Amino acid sequence: MEATKRFRMAMELMRRQDPQAQEDGFGMLRAHVGEHVEELVVEFRHEGDHGLRCWLLELIGEARSQRALPLLVEQLHGDDEALRDWARRGLELLDTREARQELWRELANGQ
Repeated sequence: MEATKRFRMAMELMRRQDPQAQEDGFGMLRAHVGEHVEELVVEFRHEGDHGLRCWLLELIGEARSQRALPLLVEQLHGDDEALRDWARRGLELLDTREARQELWRELANGQ
């Protein structure tokens, strides 16, 4: 299946009311998360549903992509505790010098 079509289908499933469809969409994206980092960031920035935003940030972190660093850092220092937790996890998975510096900065600031 074409990557763009797969991404749109997965997002459609994740937005349904059926929990199994949501899980299926999440799993579909998780298997190809590295191919969709930019699209996931765009979806995250435009999504209003908190639960879906958490899932999107989880997927973004699992991509282990340097392209996700700015969003992960932004969310690490944000007001939403759940998003901070997913950003922290994403930075831990990224495990670059910059990611470790941000995690250290957060720890030093007592968050």
